[in-house]
Amino acid sequence: MKRILIVDDSFYMRTMLKNMLTDAGYEIVGEAPNGQTALELAKETNPDLITLDVILPDNTGLDVLKGIKADQPDMKIVIVSAVGQEVIVNEALEYGAISYIVKPFSEEKVLEVVKKALEE
Repeated sequence: MKRILIVDDSFYMRTMLKNMLTDAGYEIVGEAPNGQTALELAKETNPDLITLDVILPDNTGLDVLKGIKADQPDMKIVIVSAVGQEVIVNEALEYGAISYIVKPFSEEKVLEVVKKALEE
């Protein structure tokens, strides 16, 4: 069973993603409401994939992405954000994100992107 860490400052978004992914057979190893917790949980739980919001209360998702990649270069990270600006998308991909999901999203889109990311 593939293990996933969800990082989003919105409790509602974390719950929605957790329900979608759990229903699809994934194990949620943790939920982080901010960047600091995300960095700690990424080390502690060593998930197969991390879904990462770009806007976090204490940090930017791009900084968290860089931090995780510095410690765990092979970590698979999918950015999930309402910020669909091309500049940020491109930056995230340059820093090592595998893919990008723009909110609001459909369950089909999330599961398709996650499945594809885990197969890479």
